[in-house]
Amino acid sequence: MTTITSAELNYLVFRYLQESGFTHSAFAFGYEAGINKCPIDGNLVPPGALVTFVQKGLQYLEMEANLSNCDADIDEDFSLLQPLDLITKDVQELRKIISERRKKLQKDKSKEPGKEHEGERGRVREKERHQREKECEKERAKVENHKEHEQQHENQNGREMVADQEDKVTLKHEENGAFGGNHLFNIIGPEPMDISTTPTSMPCEIPGSDVTVLEGHTSEVCACAWSPAGSLLASGSGDSTARIWTIAEGRCKSGSQNGPLNGLVLKHVRGRTNEKSKDVTTLDWNGDGTLLATGSYDGQARIWTTNGELRSTLSKHKGPIFSLKWNKKGDYLLTGSCDQTAIVWDVKAEEWRQQFEFHSGPTLDVDWRNNVSFATSSTDTMIHVCKIGENRPIKTFAGHQSEVNCIKWDPTGSLLASCSDDSTAKIWSMKQDKFLHDFREHSKEIYTIRWSPTGPGTNNPNQKLVLASASFDSTVKLWDVELGKLIYSLNGHRDGVYSVAFSPNGEYLASGSPDKSINIWSLKDGKIVKTYTGNGGIFEVCWNKEGDKIAACFANNTVCVLDFRM
Repeated sequence: MTTITSAELNYLVFRYLQESGFTHSAFAFGYEAGINKCPIDGNLVPPGALVTFVQKGLQYLEMEANLSNCDADIDEDFSLLQPLDLITKDVQELRKIISERRKKLQKDKSKEPGKEHEGERGRVREKERHQREKECEKERAKVENHKEHEQQHENQNGREMVADQEDKVTLKHEENGAFGGNHLFNIIGPEPMDISTTPTSMPCEIPGSDVTVLEGHTSEVCACAWSPAGSLLASGSGDSTARIWTIAEGRCKSGSQNGPLNGLVLKHVRGRTNEKSKDVTTLDWNGDGTLLATGSYDGQARIWTTNGELRSTLSKHKGPIFSLKWNKKGDYLLTGSCDQTAIVWDVKAEEWRQQFEFHSGPTLDVDWRNNVSFATSSTDTMIHVCKIGENRPIKTFAGHQSEVNCIKWDPTGSLLASCSDDSTAKIWSMKQDKFLHDFREHSKEIYTIRWSPTGPGTNNPNQKLVLASASFDSTVKLWDVELGKLIYSLNGHRDGVYSVAFSPNGEYLASGSPDKSINIWSLKDGKIVKTYTGNGGIFEVCWNKEGDKIAACFANNTVCVLDFRM
């Protein structure tokens, strides 16, 4: 915290306006014998007018700083307010200008071809933008009450109040570089970091000798999946490729291995470097592990053999594919797209069987209930249960207040779980229209959910069925579905959680976050038993069928395989 005089403050504001290109201000910020003069007519500027202007200047800087953070994804120079607006308009008018300009910028942004959605990374970034906007609204409210809170705080501590608030103001230097160029300072007072962490001891850290780093991708890796048969691991990246890695059984032999020599490259672009990027957004193995399906930003699904041969290219969607799943039998492939539809593909015939056009917004997720029926979720807040051959949904679930990010049927196909940007997870049954349970303990958007491989119809029938939800509030929560109660809130990450995966025996849960860490939790007591920190944010984690290896894909273009043993 630094205290400066009004003269220094005047000079800073003057330099800010001058360097912003505003050279015809009616106010001079020279300070000659305490007299402020207008450079045009030489008349004195009343002290009250100067104070009002300075206050408005500070409010402008505050709004600009926060809105810069909110609109970080807009690739343009920040110019929501002009100095003339700052002088001639009151605060409400300034906020109205900002609001209208932001709406126009977002609208123009959405009209750019190929910018509406950018695969899995696009979904994540869009949700982060929504989250930042909500946080910025809260921050604005804090700033508006800053002086009041400061007054109360100082009174409680018996501090001596500054007699002349017009001559002094406290400033906080922005150390993290959020201001660019000529942004000089910020009036937001220091706010405590609200981070919930679980201490982990050094023995919990997975050593480098138990980690295999797979290198070869040239862009962030967004998806990964183990083959249900054998030791094959698939990864999908923003570099327009998927890769199939052969992972040796047993313990890692070294801390890293040369990825390009051990991975088959599945190219989604054929030699045209100027072609629009074909990010691989999602992938899934069929039930016997003989075929890999990939979904791409170009709207095409592709089917590959384990030796890297392209078997089929499935083209009908008019937008990026966000979700893709094989049915258990392996004769149908289901895809969900930004074009608001879902398509069932006949894999043997290599053609589409039926297109389902029931949503009014992009289809975010799809999941099979059995071999012929499935569920879809969308940004339109709706969930539809569909069946091959039916022209209308056989069931529709309405109850979420914002886009539904993920849906998953339980192992028996009797219960459907969903999670949303409305910060809730819900459990639905085909036997009724309203949700069975409404889980509301998360404080921010829930990005993904997973069922445990336990309970009736699984390999672990004597263990209770559990649902895990991962949220931007940095927590993973475990739910008792039978009782509709929270079991554990797993608080160990320092950032939002993008992915969770249960071990095959249902005893452990792995979670991955943009904080670069993987945490492995014991479901017996909700404690971290192992942890690993990589060199990039983590998009997805998954276990192999034996339960002794965990794969994770990173934003630094790598895939890591961790040996796990207790």
